[in-house]
Amino acid sequence: MTLLEEARTKLTQLVAAHKWNENEKVHIVSAHDLTPTEAIGTPDRDDYPLLTGKEVMMEARFHDGVGQAFTDQPGRFDGTLGEVLQLPLDTNFRRAVFVATLNAVMRNLNQVEATVHCKDSEPLLCSQKLPEHIQKLYGRPKIAFIGLQPGLIQALSNAEFDLRVTDLNPDNIGHIRCGVRINDAAQNAKHVAWADIVLSTGSVLVNDTYQELQQGKPIIYYGVTAAGLAKMFNLSRICFCGH
Repeated sequence: MTLLEEARTKLTQLVAAHKWNENEKVHIVSAHDLTPTEAIGTPDRDDYPLLTGKEVMMEARFHDGVGQAFTDQPGRFDGTLGEVLQLPLDTNFRRAVFVATLNAVMRNLNQVEATVHCKDSEPLLCSQKLPEHIQKLYGRPKIAFIGLQPGLIQALSNAEFDLRVTDLNPDNIGHIRCGVRINDAAQNAKHVAWADIVLSTGSVLVNDTYQELQQGKPIIYYGVTAAGLAKMFNLSRICFCGH
């Protein structure tokens, strides 16, 4: 059973515990991809994946809860919570709808925070907080950084942390970005073996590649995507400026 299948079981149990009939029209989920401006506003730099068109932000709304998740497959979904729970988790779009919905439901229940991406000047503020946070908890560790999050990488590089970065985007692999050479994500396991800690995009939980990171090192997931999954499975997560 994959992590998302386990999460679906847990979410189904959560729905039952609140005595919701998930197929009633009152329990509607509306999900769609956001424009770059809707997702991140106008931040201090223009190389965020949301701005370069390599990823989009899926946003789901359930009652008063709003949840988001990164994906490379945009689309729209409108249906009941029960229909979300029955979605085959076989495409990036469907997995993003499920994870965004999970975040929205748990946010509606006040079980998680920071389920909506920061915007405008906030990504810079977030990145400025990271080096001190890491040093306070871990000293000066070697860091395997999974996913190209330019603001966070630049901050760690400027603070002279020893880090290795991997990414899936072939446009980045082999190039220097944010002062660091970007390696192929196929080498994740190798770089995790080298590192003392791992900082990873929550997307690895969604595309089921997180197992290769599990080598007994501390793993910290960053961003909004992992909000509900981190709470459900007691995973470390940072999202300093999310809403």
